[in-house]
Amino acid sequence: MKALVYHGPGQKAWEDVPDPTIQHPTDAVVRVDTTTICGTDLHILKGDVAAVTDGRILGHEGVGTVVETGAAVSTFEVGDRVIISCISACGACSYCHQGLYAHCVADEGASGIGWILGHLVDGTQAELVRVPFADNSLYKVPEGVSDEAAVMLSDILPTGFEIGVRYGKVEPGDVVAVVGAGPVGLASMMTAGLYGASRVVALDLDANRLDQALGFGATDVVDSGDADWLEQVMAMTDGFGVDVAIEAVGVPETFTACTRMVRPGGTVANVGVHGRSVDLALQDLWISDIAITMGLVSTSTTPMLLKLVAQHKLEAERFATHTFSLNDILEAYETFGAAAETKALKVVIKR
Repeated sequence: MKALVYHGPGQKAWEDVPDPTIQHPTDAVVRVDTTTICGTDLHILKGDVAAVTDGRILGHEGVGTVVETGAAVSTFEVGDRVIISCISACGACSYCHQGLYAHCVADEGASGIGWILGHLVDGTQAELVRVPFADNSLYKVPEGVSDEAAVMLSDILPTGFEIGVRYGKVEPGDVVAVVGAGPVGLASMMTAGLYGASRVVALDLDANRLDQALGFGATDVVDSGDADWLEQVMAMTDGFGVDVAIEAVGVPETFTACTRMVRPGGTVANVGVHGRSVDLALQDLWISDIAITMGLVSTSTTPMLLKLVAQHKLEAERFATHTFSLNDILEAYETFGAAAETKALKVVIKR
């Protein structure tokens, strides 16, 4: 089969590799019909994720068709159309029993991290993929849900909701600020209304992404490059600050911005993946009763979000801005990597 293979920082190739096979009774092999590229894949290509080694097939998002199942797989059959979750969960360890699939301790590599596809084992940017713990790591796609919508449930939609909205403790009437209007930030905006946010403020430097944010649930937009960005946000909250500030970029400046705009008793929910340390002004924050949360998505809310997508309560397909064939995946990477110029949100790569 063909697959997108990592060969060290800055090096990738669409090349022939052996077809995956069942290695454990709980495995399934899935034909990949649709996949996409995540910002984490770009981090890997920069050399930021040392655990990803030469020869690894990238990708952790996808929709496909089951072509083979291990002897212990009971929930899925050959021919089922499925979402491939970015998190692989055994369903039996202590963390899985808590619903904290992000830290499944049974995963291959014994990492205690549920994200293994395209990380510790071969991933979804390929014609076929072996999915460990298939019964707990695949989700049947209901009739009427497109691949373009379903693939967004592999990662970005549950990430924005779980780590942004739920960890941020959004409550009815809250004013929520989301710093970073990329795909995951937009997912937080799209789902903040599920918990009753009265106002959702999008902050970004990119005018196109701010325009996009208004179609994803933002009620207000602020150019974070403006000298008075903080004053603009405070004016929307009678000077108190936002109830929840969601960081969806992963750089020190945006995290600090969140701590400056949140009200006393509010929450900063860090969703962005940080590559360097961040200064934390505890001498100022401790007296304001600020809570700071962070985490890796567990995808425990995927079934609920899938129901909302199936009932057209969430327009997940809105994230798809560009479409490529699987054989053009290198071009798709170029487009996604130059999102500021191409205005790409999520690139959909189809069989």
